[in-house]
Amino acid sequence: MRLDKFLKVSRLIKRRTVANEACDAGRVLVNGKVAKASLNVKEGDVIEIQFGAKAVKAEVLNVQETVKKEEAKELYRYL
Repeated sequence: MRLDKFLKVSRLIKRRTVANEACDAGRVLVNGKVAKASLNVKEGDVIEIQFGAKAVKAEVLNVQETVKKEEAKELYRYL
């Protein structure tokens, strides 16, 4: 699954366009490397997102095309 879509489905970022812009600006790292929105995300990847002065780090546990709002937290684990 594409990185921008995973960020939206997992609700780490609310909208796909915002996720795309964050990737283009270089604020999203996957396994320590700056990632493009089209990067293929798989289980075990570590995603780090820079939100201004705050950084969020999460490990991908599961990749699914669609999930309910309540189940979105099961797709990743905060580190």
